[in-house]
Amino acid sequence: MDDDSLLEVLHDAASAVATALGDLVDWGLAGTRHGQYRSDLAADAAAMSVLEKAGLGVMSEESGTHRSEGPVVAVIDPVDGSTNAARGIPWFATSLCAVDGDGPRAAVVVNQASGIRFEAVRGGGARKDGVPIRPSGCRSLSQAIVGFSGYPHRYFGWSQCRMLGAAALDLCAVAEGVLDGYAVVGGSQLGSWDYLGGMLVCTEAGAVVGELAGRELVTLDHAARRTPVAASTEELLGDLSSAAAQ
Repeated sequence: MDDDSLLEVLHDAASAVATALGDLVDWGLAGTRHGQYRSDLAADAAAMSVLEKAGLGVMSEESGTHRSEGPVVAVIDPVDGSTNAARGIPWFATSLCAVDGDGPRAAVVVNQASGIRFEAVRGGGARKDGVPIRPSGCRSLSQAIVGFSGYPHRYFGWSQCRMLGAAALDLCAVAEGVLDGYAVVGGSQLGSWDYLGGMLVCTEAGAVVGELAGRELVTLDHAARRTPVAASTEELLGDLSSAAAQ
């Protein structure tokens, strides 16, 4: 499958999620596992039908790993920010990242509240609704607007901060220069479905991404958790990482 066809499959999966969510009446907790909403289950079923039909392996936050031995595995969070979705906060997304033997290959992140779509292909740049995007270029933490997952245990020098509640969209906000940086702090950790799509959008846009503990971010281990950090420049990434790790 070439890159264009792979992107098309990822977009189709996100569109199937949009249809499923549009038909949803009850957005509350599903009563299945802790923190799982009815939107998560409906979105997962819709996306899986597209991804499996395309012959892709899948690792989903909601339903686990399917055919992971294949050459391409789609890592998906069907509803990233499902608490936001349940509360009517318009900052939740479907995040998909196709991973092959060389790492993240293609990504689609769709804000399901607004319909805005981010996409990236390895070596091919990143786009928002088809238009190329670039990060802000901010180099100084003292001038930076930083997004957080988790609550920072102290103030460490940012200009302003935001806690928006959907990691994939937060990372895309760094990619397009809406945020200057992003960090997972305060004991919070993410699964790879939370960040791989946004990470590829970031790196292809020209932002930089690291891991606060120095661990490899690309993992298909469903149980693995990581603490990604992203910034518009290497200088800001270094300062943000050092401050957040203290």
